[in-house]
Amino acid sequence: MSKPATAISSFDDLLRAARAQAQPQRLLFVFTTAGVPDDASPAQRERFQSGRGGTLTPLMCVDKTPDELLSFDALHEESRQFGQTWDIVFVAAMSGSGGLSPGSEQAEAPLQRMVESVKSGDIAGFIPFDSAGQPVQIG
Repeated sequence: MSKPATAISSFDDLLRAARAQAQPQRLLFVFTTAGVPDDASPAQRERFQSGRGGTLTPLMCVDKTPDELLSFDALHEESRQFGQTWDIVFVAAMSGSGGLSPGSEQAEAPLQRMVESVKSGDIAGFIPFDSAGQPVQIG
């Protein structure tokens, strides 16, 4: 996004910020589930149960323009149609140019790279939100 950063205290803040950009945006979403590997130690399982540690596994991904989403509730409801319960959604934005938003075709490769980044734990460039639409701090 090209404007100065604003405080993002909810998913709906992110939508407002994306809509306010000089160039149209396309938002990329990777929905994940939290868990522990099958071979996790008892200590790792205990840390996970206490809300510290674990893994995030991508379940599904999608791209949308900010105008295709009314709110976090609309995104959450749409995600339920796929029958997957998720814990964290990672969001990134692609900026358009010349007044045009990037299309879904243009978002395909960046979205797949985002999935791979989440799998490898390289999440620094994404904003994570919990299933209530609140930003979370990971790490």
